[in-house]
Formats: sequence, C-alpha cells, structure tokens
Amino acid sequence: MEAELVALAASGATTLVQQMATDGWAAVRRRMAALLARRRGAEEEAAAERELDQARADVVAAQQDGDEDVAQGMAMVWKARLRRLLAEDPAAAAELRQLLDEVAPQQQAQATVRDVNNTLSGSASGVVVQAGVISGGIHGIPPGGPQPR
Repeated sequence: MEAELVALAASGATTLVQQMATDGWAAVRRRMAALLARRRGAEEEAAAERELDQARADVVAAQQDGDEDVAQGMAMVWKARLRRLLAEDPAAAAELRQLLDEVAPQQQAQATVRDVNNTLSGSASGVVVQAGVISGGIHGIPPGGPQPR
C-alpha cells in the first residue's frame, strides 16, 4: 500500500476518534458510515452506523473516566479498518480526503481555544497589554494618551 494512503488512513482514524466527542459527530458519523459501506447497500451502512455509535460510546465513557488509552486504541482499530478499505477501493481515498478537508477547519477552531494565564509582577507604568496571541503587532500609546483604568 502506498505511503500516502497509509498516512491518509491514519489521519482519517485520528480525526474520526477526535470527532466522536464533539458536537459535529452526527455529520461525521453519517459520512463515515457511507464511506465504510461504499456500494454495499443500506443494510451495510446501518451496520456501520451502529459500529460507529458503539465506538463513540466507548470513547466518551473512557474520556469521562480519564482513560485516554481507549481513544488511542480506537484510533488504531479504525486506522486498520480504513487501510483495508483504501486497499480494496483506492477510489475511496478522494471521498475520505474530502471529509477530512471539511472537518479540518472545525478541528483547527477547536484546537485554538485554550486557557491563557497572564501574570504581571514588579512595577509597570503606562499601558500593559496581556494576551495569549497577538497578531499585527502592538504600537505604543503616546504620552498623554488614554490612561489605564
């Protein structure tokens, strides 16, 4: 199997497991079930949905218990499943890539949310700017400008 398809299967599995605990799960579940059951009919798609639901239940329960090993193990299981799918049907790669491209912006938005703890010690005069991420630079405020509150 091509290295690119192996990497795609790994990325797909990781994304799938990450999405299991998000609000976007229903859409990802539907799309992944359709991908897993490609050209096999409605019964196979329903079976894939049940399998995905059970996997999600396991991942969510493990997260609530603080057990991150389950998510890692689940990603390995889905990686093997996706590798088999891509080996049997290389055309499925385009569909999996499309799904990952659509989910990626959601993951990036979730990944950028984080706690920021700023501490100022010592003495300071004038304006103090505290932020997690600053883009575009900071420009000084001229003397006599706005005063800090």
